[in-house]
Amino acid sequence: MKNAVDFSGRPFHFIGIGGMGMSPLAYVLAKLNLPVSGSDINLNHITCRLESIGVHVFSRQEANNLEFFRPAVKVNGVLLNTKEALPTVIEATLPQVICSTAINTNNLEYKAALELGCPIFHRSDLLAALIADYYSIAVAGTHGKTTTSSMIGYMLLQANLDPTILVGGEVNAWEGTARIGNSRYLVAEADESDGSLVKHTPEIGIITNIELDHPDYYETLQEVVEIFQTFAKGCKTLVGSIDCATVREHFKPKISYSLYPEIGADYTATNIDYRADGTTALVWERGKALGVLNLRLLGRHNLSNALAAVSVGRILGLEFGEIAKGIATFEGARRRFEYMGEVNGITFIDDYAHHPSEIRVTLAAARLQARPGQRVVAIFQPHRYSRTLTFLEDFAQSFTHADLVVLTDIYSAGEKNLGLVSGEHLASKVAQEHPQVTYQQTLASVCEFLLQALRPGDLALFLGAGNLNQVIPEVMATFCNLTTATS
Repeated sequence: MKNAVDFSGRPFHFIGIGGMGMSPLAYVLAKLNLPVSGSDINLNHITCRLESIGVHVFSRQEANNLEFFRPAVKVNGVLLNTKEALPTVIEATLPQVICSTAINTNNLEYKAALELGCPIFHRSDLLAALIADYYSIAVAGTHGKTTTSSMIGYMLLQANLDPTILVGGEVNAWEGTARIGNSRYLVAEADESDGSLVKHTPEIGIITNIELDHPDYYETLQEVVEIFQTFAKGCKTLVGSIDCATVREHFKPKISYSLYPEIGADYTATNIDYRADGTTALVWERGKALGVLNLRLLGRHNLSNALAAVSVGRILGLEFGEIAKGIATFEGARRRFEYMGEVNGITFIDDYAHHPSEIRVTLAAARLQARPGQRVVAIFQPHRYSRTLTFLEDFAQSFTHADLVVLTDIYSAGEKNLGLVSGEHLASKVAQEHPQVTYQQTLASVCEFLLQALRPGDLALFLGAGNLNQVIPEVMATFCNLTTATS
């Protein structure tokens, strides 16, 4: 890191401002009345939201974007260009450039930032600086980060603690990926995918679980563990799920939680009732019953996430009644078992699950919600060649709770196709374990197949971190038109 992040008024420019890891940071800075600009070749409702609060968003990634906040400079009445003006313009007018791991060194804006001498920071550097400025709660883990951080943020909001929140998913309660609060509390999702987790030093750190999920960056689970161990050392209070064997073996969280009372965690649950409309459980704190927790979210994984939220609430001194009241009305983040609607008797659900473990628990939740005789149709778009290849056998065994599995080709997420694995290859593997599997190479063919295969009463669950969910409105609209035409 060349310099410390400057929050005194120096401009910020984000390369790829519309990303889920970048947009919440840009939003918070803009709400702090700092000058913010950015670029993204894919403009959407997220970039529109940023523009509505004063962020200038460029639709092209060009070198001169960096000059947006530069004052015009004249010498002897002649307007100078950027290079000529540099000797006469104070350095502080150069923007602080924020990048993610996805930005490569050939990016025109990045190259211009280097040439101009702009301070360049990874997005994790900016998040780390914000975490250091607040009483921060950082949620880390392979799975459940977005739901857990969103739930904690919502709980604090409902308890009138007015937190600042930055998460990697959209939440209706604050109409986006972030909100700015006026208190000392900040809740953030902390990503381990590129090793940047080690930069964060929160007051409270949470580890939900640990698995190998990013084989493009890590070769072994041990490498992942070491990153989390560094993160753990930087947390003043570590909260962890000891239901995860890796957490249990390699960490000693100050506060632990578990769904199994016999393990002896600080926070646990009994009298658990997993239902189609949510979950109810009696929550215990170190052997003392706190009360009943009602949760709208489905499945055991979300009850585990809720125990993490309870743990944080109690650390902050909240009464269990306040905690339970807040959690009871939390509806979840978008693309986390998100109900998209019902057309022609078919229920459409969108979920971000892209790892074998996530697919298993999400399909288990879908089976909970499915009515007797209702088919669960899993439509899955694999995400990244490296992940698909590494977990090929695990993926093959992840669709047990589905009645029909529809697979399409791999969403590359910028990775090169080395020809080692394909969506069709994965489909053949899944077919060895599951009796009803079909492969549709393109999203267009997925649409065509679903229009023929889906029938009234089905629960259609779209799974993946890529662009598969773009087909949901089209399929729903076509079914709606068919229904209208025949009525």
